[in-house]
Amino acid sequence: MPFVAINCGALPENLLESELFGHVAGAFTGAIAEKLGKFLQADSGTIFLDEISTASPGMQVKLLRVLQEFEFEPVGGSKTHRIDTRVILATNENLEESVAEGTFRQDLYYRINVINLELPALRQRPDDVPLLAQHFLDRVAEDAGKPMRGFQGDAMSALVAYDWPGNVRELQNVVERAVLLADSESLSPSDFGLGDSPRADDGAESSLKDAVRAAAAQTERRMILAALDLTGGNITHAAARLGLSRRGLQLKMKELDLR
Repeated sequence: MPFVAINCGALPENLLESELFGHVAGAFTGAIAEKLGKFLQADSGTIFLDEISTASPGMQVKLLRVLQEFEFEPVGGSKTHRIDTRVILATNENLEESVAEGTFRQDLYYRINVINLELPALRQRPDDVPLLAQHFLDRVAEDAGKPMRGFQGDAMSALVAYDWPGNVRELQNVVERAVLLADSESLSPSDFGLGDSPRADDGAESSLKDAVRAAAAQTERRMILAALDLTGGNITHAAARLGLSRRGLQLKMKELDLR
C-alpha cells in the first residue's frame, strides 16, 4: 500500500496545509485545479510526517483533528474526507520540553506518543557505519557511472572511528564527495577529509581499534555471505561480485572462519 512522506519543516503553514489536506479549485490564487493531499494519497497505507515539532499552533490543531477522527476537509472545500491511514511522525526535538514551554500542544503530544522509537546517534552504533557507507558508495558510483571497488581496509576503519556529529546525513555527504572526487577505484582515508577522529584519545585508542576490527570483520562476513547467497554458493562468481580474486575470497573466508 502507499507510503507517503512529507517534511513539515520545509513548507510554510499555508502550503503545508494544502500539501497535507489538498485543495479545491479556486481555493486561493493559483489553485486552478483540485489537488489531492498527502493524507488522501496515503489512504489505506502510511503517511510519514517528518519534523513534526516545526508545525505551527494552527497546523497542530488541524493535525490533532485528523489524527483523532481521521477526517478532514480540503482547503476551500466543504466535503469531509475519511481515511484509514497509519501515521508515523519524527522529530529531533524533545517534545516533552516543548509541551512544558508551550510551543507544542499537550493534547497533540499525548495523541501521537503511542509507540515511541528512539534512534540513537550514529556514534552510538558504529556497526551500522560500514553498511551505510557501502550503500552510499554503491548508489553514488552507479549514478555517476564510476567503477568503484569499495573501501581500503584503513578507510573503513577511519569511518568507523569518526564521531559523526552530523549523523547519517554527514556520512552520506562524506562518502558521496569521496566517490565523486576519487582518482582510484577504492577509497582511502585521505579521500574523506575527516582529520583526526574526535573519539581517538589516548585512553580509548586500544578499545577503539578492537571495536573497529570487530565491526569491519562483521561487515565483511555479511557481505561475503550475501554474495554467496546471490550466487548459489559459487566461489568464483561471488568473488567477482565482491571485486576479489577467487583465491583472495578463499583466504578471506578462511580468515573469518567461513566454510
